[in-house]
Amino acid sequence: MAIFKGAGVAIVTPMKNTKEMEVDYDKLEEIIDDQVKGGTDCIVIAGTTGEGATLTMEEHKKVIAAAVEFTRHRIPVVAGTGSNCTRTAIELTKEAEQAGCDGALIVTPYYNKATQQGLVEHYSMIAAETKLPIIMYNVPGRTGTNIQPETVKAIIDRNENVVAIKDAVGDLAQTAHMMNLCDGKLDLYSGEDGLVVPILSLGGIGCISVVSNIAPKDEHDMIMAYLNGDVEKARKMQLRLIPLVDALFSEVNPIPVKKAMNLMGMNVGPLRAPMFEMSEEKTRGLEKAMRDYGLL
Repeated sequence: MAIFKGAGVAIVTPMKNTKEMEVDYDKLEEIIDDQVKGGTDCIVIAGTTGEGATLTMEEHKKVIAAAVEFTRHRIPVVAGTGSNCTRTAIELTKEAEQAGCDGALIVTPYYNKATQQGLVEHYSMIAAETKLPIIMYNVPGRTGTNIQPETVKAIIDRNENVVAIKDAVGDLAQTAHMMNLCDGKLDLYSGEDGLVVPILSLGGIGCISVVSNIAPKDEHDMIMAYLNGDVEKARKMQLRLIPLVDALFSEVNPIPVKKAMNLMGMNVGPLRAPMFEMSEEKTRGLEKAMRDYGLL
């Protein structure tokens, strides 16, 4: 059974406007509640958008536990537990399991650029240490590592609890080849907000979305329209989203989405270094896209 179908929000981690930029847990509870009420189908916590890379190990553990508590079993919670160190990824995944998460999102090792066989071993070693269902995360633009379709098949053939992939490759030919090889044994989530409907056409069952932070109902409704057979409605919704998606990725994620949320009065606070505030020029473009879409 799939961990979720529909729109999972790659949720931001709100920070306090203090020198230490502590995690704002009251605000996290508020935005999770808004997401659930807005129709989001899954909370994905402590991933790229959640600035997981700049959380301490203790913060990472606490943020995940807080997300589980605040969600209150209304929808699944998936935790980002990837690392470029396999032992660290195992530790983070075990902590997510102990916290009561419904799944783990595990990015490929970054910087050290594992070989394809190394990727098989990496995911297999993590899978052996947890009962959680695992979503692989393939985003070579950030990690420098691309899980090849044959490698994906080898991983899922070897590990029953590696059940899905978040695909942010941007190469639909590669995605199609992967889905053909995996022959219905792999759940596919789009990792790119601009390619959700194309990914659904290749057998996808949802997305892990940045846009859902500011437009959760639309992201959910677009996917459900497609899954329920209204392809034309989904197509139109996808195309309408494109200018907003472009603005949200005009600088490195999550810089624009945190700016967007603050512009909407959500008050999710600052970014932790090395992320810094959006440029004035890009901010004007983001504001225009948000006004044109109806968010401002």
